Amino acid sequence: MYKKIILLLLFTGILSTQAQIKSPQPSPASTLTQIVGLTEVTVEYSRPAMRGRTIFGDLVPYGALWRTGANANTKITFSDDVRIDGKTLKKGTYALYSKPQKDQWELIFYTDSNNWGNPQSWDESKVALKTSVPTQVMPMTIESFTISIDHITNDTAVLGLLWENTYVGLKIAVPTEAITMKSIADVMSGPSANDYFSAASYYRTTGKDLNQALKWISKATKMNDKAFWMFREKSLIHAALGDKKNAIAAAKKSMAIAQEAKNADYVKMNKESIEKWSN
Repeated sequence: MYKKIILLLLFTGILSTQAQIKSPQPSPASTLTQIVGLTEVTVEYSRPAMRGRTIFGDLVPYGALWRTGANANTKITFSDDVRIDGKTLKKGTYALYSKPQKDQWELIFYTDSNNWGNPQSWDESKVALKTSVPTQVMPMTIESFTISIDHITNDTAVLGLLWENTYVGLKIAVPTEAITMKSIADVMSGPSANDYFSAASYYRTTGKDLNQALKWISKATKMNDKAFWMFREKSLIHAALGDKKNAIAAAKKSMAIAQEAKNADYVKMNKESIEKWSN
């Protein structure tokens, strides 16, 4: 029995040692993140190498659907809606598929990005956008498949696909001006209801000027009369000022809105406060 235990421990140790072996991947993973204007673009992909092989028209057949990389889906994520070839692509994450031809590639943004390679069953309803881009012959050879984001301006960038001696560049437009103009309008129009609410809540919880907190929370509830959490804060400020009458009125308002919103927590909190302040 003792010898069997020793042999078992030795065998387990060998397996454990083997499990710790690390080796480089033939198509290493890469992540590229680039801010274009105010929009974040992230690409996650694996980078196969040529290793003496002919790539396009052979390893990657012309006209066939390609995962645009190796291993799992090549994923591209946009933090804002973007424009490609005059069409809108909603913000989010997409699998980037392609159909390479000698003179042009068809690029496809697919909403299901959780496949290992090509989907087992292609679903055209999951195609968010497709477009065709001409190829360019490069004067040098790119050994490892490469995705780049170059030619960056405030409003556009070019998504580049490079391998062997082929380059494909897709222009992407980002909504920098629209985001900037909205930001300017929001700031110039003054604080929002949430800004007033946050300031009032901070003043109450830190023991600062409660009268100023009341002015701010009153502006917040006037701007958003469906925010039960803001009326709750207003009730707490009134209570802290010793004004139970208005504290109860604000709590009743908060409770009524919370009941409409089916928020049981705020209904319970307000009911308990009303009972407490009524005594």
